Amino acid sequence: MRRGFLTAFGLPVLALLAMGAASAKAESLTGSRKIVSIGGSITEIVYALGGQDRLAARDSTSLYPPEALSLPDAGYMRALSPEGVLSVDPDGILLLEGSGPPETLSVLKSSGLPIVEVPEDFSAEGILKKVETVGAALGLEEKAAALKAKLAADLAEAQEEGRTKGHGVRVMFILSAQGGRIMASGSGTAAAGILKLAGAVNAVEGYSGYKQLTDEAVISAAPDVILMMDRAGNHASSAEEVLASPALQQTPAGQNKHLIRMEGLYLLGFGPRTADAVRELVRELAKSGS
Repeated sequence: MRRGFLTAFGLPVLALLAMGAASAKAESLTGSRKIVSIGGSITEIVYALGGQDRLAARDSTSLYPPEALSLPDAGYMRALSPEGVLSVDPDGILLLEGSGPPETLSVLKSSGLPIVEVPEDFSAEGILKKVETVGAALGLEEKAAALKAKLAADLAEAQEEGRTKGHGVRVMFILSAQGGRIMASGSGTAAAGILKLAGAVNAVEGYSGYKQLTDEAVISAAPDVILMMDRAGNHASSAEEVLASPALQQTPAGQNKHLIRMEGLYLLGFGPRTADAVRELVRELAKSGS
């Protein structure tokens, strides 16, 4: 193991590109051939840039493209162990901001391996910064510039569609509804970011992150639509279970049974597919009749 355009649809695409042109950190993986990619959006970007042959492993949130599933799983990005990451004898690590825990990051940084931490920001500009950072880290700047230009135009178009068809719909993103307890997204989350891109209004205000809401808070939020991830296993709740909540039944979303589900990484990953996710979400919001 080693130690050592003008404007498009009213949105300035060139401004987006400029904001996405933040320089990568000084660390480089240009000479690395066995890279561990931590973060679903990061792995997607590596594939979009054609750098997948340099991946030795990925984390458990890296579920797209399907080919990535053939790579060894180094663990969940927020609960990594040094052993899991180092087990494939990597010579470099791409790490999405927010990965952890801190103790594991400390061990990885002390290993002498080159590590590039990719900034996370739940916005169109944030996606472009990811592409810029990954491209620079891998020495694929020209491909990254082309991908950024395409994504900037796609995101501008998707946002305009949201502004014209989203109609300011009030949406409550529910992370979990187990046992009838509603845990919903406030500000500063990927869910809040995707709602903004889609022209919708986050029905929940007054806190950041995710929080379990009282019945009174759910009723007061008065969402027109409920948005959730498709989930499996113990965290899954059926639409019937969610809409059976007495509090939600007193909201427009509950009364009209307006609930949208979308695949988690696609909806909240803020990567190369986000413009498509925004368009799909806007179409679903329009179908709700709100």
